[in-house]
Amino acid sequence: MKKIKSSRALSFTVVAFVYVIAAVCGILIYNALDNASLPFQLSLLIADVAATVITFVFSLIFGNASVYDPYWSVQPIVILWYAVIRNGFSAVVIMPLVAVTFWGLRLTANWAYTFKGLDHQDWRYTMLREKSGKTYPLVNFFGIHLFPTLVVYLCTLPAVYLFVKEAQLRVECVFCFLISVGAVILQTVSDFQMHSFRKNNTGGLIRVGLWKYARHPNYLGEILMWWGIGLYSVLAMRNFPYLLVGALVNTLMFVFISVPMADKRQSKKPGFEEYKKETRVFLPVKKVKRSDRRE
Repeated sequence: MKKIKSSRALSFTVVAFVYVIAAVCGILIYNALDNASLPFQLSLLIADVAATVITFVFSLIFGNASVYDPYWSVQPIVILWYAVIRNGFSAVVIMPLVAVTFWGLRLTANWAYTFKGLDHQDWRYTMLREKSGKTYPLVNFFGIHLFPTLVVYLCTLPAVYLFVKEAQLRVECVFCFLISVGAVILQTVSDFQMHSFRKNNTGGLIRVGLWKYARHPNYLGEILMWWGIGLYSVLAMRNFPYLLVGALVNTLMFVFISVPMADKRQSKKPGFEEYKKETRVFLPVKKVKRSDRRE
């Protein structure tokens, strides 16, 4: 076990194996439930949760909750491409399929680039383990694994509806598609700038590129991505506005959980308070000072 965890290549192979098992089991469970004539939303949810449980079990085996990290970006790709296999292509599904695939591949590649091995765990999970103590197993399952699965399930569901409900490609849908693609580009640029900063610096606060004016431009990209998908689907179907709940919950998660956690960690670095005053949370646009306004 120690040899596997200390080797980046072996760790990567193990994680890939875990996701193949999770995907296959999820698909088999979905098919079984679908044959039992359950609503597709419920069948998909149960299959998704089952795949998450499998990932959770392996995270316990290796003592590392970061086994779950790629799930966020792999899950939507598996769901939508399996929907293609079952239902085929149509004009209205092509753009969200392209956007989600582009998003998922990019985010998974970003994870792979930063993946050091199973002997490294995301700092947020380590912090939660230290704070929760004996209740960490519950925090691990419900907070680290299940909650993000439910969020991304809700975000992906609008695109799934396009495969099973009556929908029509409309002009406004193209605008929503461009929002999602632009969001992925925003994430790509911000992540590249962060990687370059970390490679050339030993610490401190990043004050270059998109990060010069915003503390979390990558989070903005993640938020806009799913608003684009949600609005695309609602507009294409002219129905089911409740499907936007996924994008809303995703936004609230970043605003009230991800941003405060990241800012609290960054606050330990010198100059953070000044940096916070000079930057926006998400939008990479320069703040206008009051003195500048008067001038």
